[in-house]
Amino acid sequence: VNRVRVRLIDANCDTNIPGLYIVGELGGRGLIKNAINEGKMASEHVAKVLEGTVPPSADEPFVEVAIIGSGPAGLSAGLEAMRRHLSVVVIEQGSLSDTVRKYPRHKLLLAEPVAVPLYGDLWIADASKESLLQVWETIVANTGLPVRTGERVTGVTREGPFLRVQTSLGTQLARKVILALGRRGTPRKLGVHGEELDKVFYDIVEMEAFAGKHVLIVGGGDSAIESVLGLANQPGTTVTLVYRGTAWDRVKERNREKLEKVIASGKVSPMLQSTVREIRADVAVIEVAGETTILPNDYVVIRIGGDPPFAMLERLGVRIVEKEVPTGARAV
Repeated sequence: VNRVRVRLIDANCDTNIPGLYIVGELGGRGLIKNAINEGKMASEHVAKVLEGTVPPSADEPFVEVAIIGSGPAGLSAGLEAMRRHLSVVVIEQGSLSDTVRKYPRHKLLLAEPVAVPLYGDLWIADASKESLLQVWETIVANTGLPVRTGERVTGVTREGPFLRVQTSLGTQLARKVILALGRRGTPRKLGVHGEELDKVFYDIVEMEAFAGKHVLIVGGGDSAIESVLGLANQPGTTVTLVYRGTAWDRVKERNREKLEKVIASGKVSPMLQSTVREIRADVAVIEVAGETTILPNDYVVIRIGGDPPFAMLERLGVRIVEKEVPTGARAV
């Protein structure tokens, strides 16, 4: 079992903050089907709460529901809001459905159909994430769901009957807000050529998805080391750990001891005083103590810090609890 931090919500995905809902991946090991159902459920509840109410007056335009995140949960919430004739906007810090776009598995499996609002049954058996992305993009284009990409949300504050969403491009007033954030939050990036490739990740939820692969991990803190340790336990997986420092002096003692053991086992190759200069489709260009080397790899995982979604939730006052999640749970 893994212990994960999750938000405290009720059966309608409502939090302890009135008018603020949370759906999707923040629950731990996010299932695509569950995320779609949660998003739909949250918008159903919003519609029920707002039904028959008189919209408050405001000095600026507002929407009835603002949705943060355009993964399966966010898009489902947006589509259900549209279906119920609620004014809605979806705000995404990356590209459309970034959660699915950065999913580690090439193959996704929805073993049974799941109902997507304004679309119908979605059933992708043994299909690629690219197929699912194409479906989402088609649905958004056909329905006219307003999605604003490249706009990072920095906070949400209460203003009388409204919630004000602060973003990197301004603010958005809304009667209700649905947070459909991925677990990655806003990771710190390397800023190198090739970092936008699909092989690059900033977090790992399902270690087993990388079985039999060679993974390059960048970082020297506890999050990087814990990713290394998890991957080293997967059958056939080998790991190269790239760190610009000279020693593992930023990690907990127990993590350092475990790291030394997996290095000794040969499953993990450390590269100290090293910096990634470029990421390519099947290799990475690394500078090691002033010398350039080319390292073949299947995936690159960057764990060098950032602003996790829980930090924003805690700033908002959302209660966070811990729960146990079975390690063998399916990913989709």
